[in-house]
Parts: sequence; structure tokens; C-alpha cells
Amino acid sequence: MKKIPIALQMYTLRDETEKDFTGTLQQVAGLGYEGVELAGYGGLSPKDLKGTLDNLGLQAVSSHIPLAELRSNANRVIQDQLELGSSYIVCPYLFPEERTEEHYVQLIDDLNSIGEKCFNEGITLCYHHHDFELTTLSNEKSALETILSETNPHWVKAEFDIYWLTFAGEKPVEWLKRYQGRTPLVHLKDMTMDGERFFAELGTGGVDLSSVLDYGMHSDVDWWIVEQDESRISPIESVRMSLDYLGQNKI
Repeated sequence: MKKIPIALQMYTLRDETEKDFTGTLQQVAGLGYEGVELAGYGGLSPKDLKGTLDNLGLQAVSSHIPLAELRSNANRVIQDQLELGSSYIVCPYLFPEERTEEHYVQLIDDLNSIGEKCFNEGITLCYHHHDFELTTLSNEKSALETILSETNPHWVKAEFDIYWLTFAGEKPVEWLKRYQGRTPLVHLKDMTMDGERFFAELGTGGVDLSSVLDYGMHSDVDWWIVEQDESRISPIESVRMSLDYLGQNKI
């Protein structure tokens, strides 16, 4: 059976990394994570960060890079990823003023342009969504469907977030099936089923994790990435619980 490795999105531990970036990476490695998705380099150069990760036995899976930086410094960002040994760059977020149809048209053009540059250097560009991309546009498609239908499938892939798909009333496994071949990275998250629908440790909420994990075994998913945007307990304990859940489910 296919074995999909598990990484941690370091944004989850942003308060910890602010105090001790390298020490937090050591804790992540100690928990048993195989890789990290970076949200900043902790003040280290890509070369030094690569050395640190190598010493800890961690893979730099991908980096979340703000759209403005991708637009202005794509070549440098690509070279940083090559130095890190990372295969993926992820466009992580759109600000509220960027969520108009006019801006989506520009976004699609930019993703194609940046994605082609990445592709030519052996790097894959992915788009990470939230719930707002699931709203319907004037073409009667959601913004996320529009982005994926109007970008080159070889140049632009998706990083689906199963929390945000569920939050928007969607079934994550249906999106994985629909976009088979374009989902190398998947954010694994859970959600409380009360009125707040808060972020939850894997296995403690109501997201249909089992269907996603089962389908992943037969899909093109290269990495599961654990992320918890906010936690009501210690974030380190949260990510330990989530990894334990995946281990108990033989992932």
C-alpha cells in the first residue's frame, strides 16, 4: 500500500518559532514528523536552514510565499526552494481586497506566469484556498473552480484544505477525485461540529478524515500536511495529538 509521508505546516507553531525557531524544529522532528511546510525561514539563510533540517532528518516539503513576493521576486523564491531541496511553492492567501472577479482574472494570469517559471526549474506551484474561494462567481463556478480550470494543469496545482472545504459545505474527497492529478499537497485539519466550527486536533472533530485518508492511498497525494490555525491547548500538544491519530490509523 502507498505510504504518504506527513509534514507539519510551521505556521501552527508560529508563537513557538518566534521564541526559538531551531528548537521548535527539533521538537517537530522529535514528535516524528517527516517534513515541514515553511512559513518563513526563522532568520536563517536557505543554505543554513537546509543544513539544520538535514541534521534533524526533516524534509523541506514546501514554502508558503505571499502572493506579492511571488509577483515581485519569483526567481529568487525559486532559487531559495532549490537550495532548500523543496519541490513546492504555495500561494497561501488572498487579502479581502483581492477577492473580486477582476482580481481573480489577474491572479490566474500571474499563477500561469509564475507556475511556468517554477515548472521550468523543476518546482511545482500550488494554490492554497480558504472558504471564500468557494463562493460562486458570475460564470456560475466557484472562484476555486475557475482558478483551476483557467490555469495550466502542468504549471499550477492545488493544495486542498479539508477544513475549509468542509466549512464551506463541500465534501473534500469529491474535490480530490475531481482534480485527480493536481493535488500533491493536502492540508489535514479537523473541525468542531458546534456552532463555532473551531479548529480541532485530528480525530476529535467531524471532518470526514477517513474518506480523505483512504482515497489518498489511491491518488496522487505526495504529502499529508498537518495544520491547525488556532488551538485551545498547547500547539505542540495539538500537533502531537494529530500525528498520533494518523499513526493509530496506520497512515
